[in-house]
Amino acid sequence: MNETWSRREALKALITATGTVAMCAGARAAADKPHLQPSDPTALALAYYEDATKVDASKYPNYKPGQLCSNCLQLTGLASEEWRPCNLFPGKLVHARGWCKVYIKKP
Repeated sequence: MNETWSRREALKALITATGTVAMCAGARAAADKPHLQPSDPTALALAYYEDATKVDASKYPNYKPGQLCSNCLQLTGLASEEWRPCNLFPGKLVHARGWCKVYIKKP
């Protein structure tokens, strides 16, 4: 194997490898975060529910069926993950089928 790489090819390979390592580290870091508990003070203040089907619509009139953390603008992470980071609850993971009163539909 006497293959030589140009500087451009070597740089592309380095960037690709660095991106892959960063993505894996980010996914690992998200997996290490605790799940948000509904009893958490911030969760209580924002009326967080792990299961949106249990939201009392009479108590929260802005809730509409079909509003889920998974289709909220605040949720980040991979769509395939059940528990994901949310901008509103730093350091914690929320359930994709959850809901809170700060729900904003993704565009």
